[in-house]
Amino acid sequence: MHRVVVLAVDGVYPFELGIPARIFGTAAAPDGAPLYEIRTCSFDGAPVQTNADYLISVSGDSSALDEADTVVIPPFSGCDGAETDWMPPQLPDALARLRPGARIVSFCTAAFALANLGLLDDRQATTHWAQADRFRALFPQVRMDADVLFVDDDRILTAAGSAAGIDLCLHLVRRDHGSAVANRVARLCIVPPWRDGGQAQFIARPIPETTAESTAETRAWATTHLDRPLPLTELAAHARMSVRTFCRRFREETGLSPGRWLIRQRIDHARHLLEVTELPIDRVAAEAGLGTAASLRQHFATTIGVSPTAYRQTFRTRASH
Repeated sequence: MHRVVVLAVDGVYPFELGIPARIFGTAAAPDGAPLYEIRTCSFDGAPVQTNADYLISVSGDSSALDEADTVVIPPFSGCDGAETDWMPPQLPDALARLRPGARIVSFCTAAFALANLGLLDDRQATTHWAQADRFRALFPQVRMDADVLFVDDDRILTAAGSAAGIDLCLHLVRRDHGSAVANRVARLCIVPPWRDGGQAQFIARPIPETTAESTAETRAWATTHLDRPLPLTELAAHARMSVRTFCRRFREETGLSPGRWLIRQRIDHARHLLEVTELPIDRVAAEAGLGTAASLRQHFATTIGVSPTAYRQTFRTRASH
């Protein structure tokens, strides 16, 4: 069983600390068997002071990292580099205990700690958008992308602020066990299985008035008609807006253009069909609205890096274990 170890540092943010247990702990096989073992530890096994007004007890010390397949580091007070002597001196030795190939995950400003250790050098990473400029100034060798909710750079993954840790954990469940399992976890936790857009939708944008027109109903409708062309004029007409107003409102609400959003929905639907059905590749392409098998292969090569056939085989192999 995949072991997830959450490392709690003094000053840890309680919300982010609880995300791994909630998401990974909900993931289960069809027979109900848990798919992950989750442990929370501190450096020495002692209770940890949160950045709120209470302590938390943990299940062990950093020796738990010896058997970790994934270690998660939630943010903690001062780890945005704004304070002096913020770096926990025990952290390098703790992470040195990890086995080769173990995944390292940071939430929010914990990316500063990974960057300070050189683990993000020449890698793409993200952190909370409000700290992105500080991060770039301190770590110019890291390819900071403040527009996304999370970055998956092979064995090191970084999430943006707060709830983006949920998005990243669901992504890992999807990567490990497929979209059917991840979608069930999302339903049980009452969160979206995949959030549209990225941090761009939260940066310096006015919040629409509650009485303002919304594209949400049209987006929900579009996801049930992905086998159709869905031109922009039809989407705007469904939302009872002009094309110009629809595009502006759509970008305000999702951080994406309608075209980019629609392609993402089509690819996600194609992934789901490849994982849970035996439909031939050309039928998958048609059902997802991507046209031909050649078009589907091109989209998969661009966005996922593998062919549809290889993607399906990967999830068939996982399902057999």
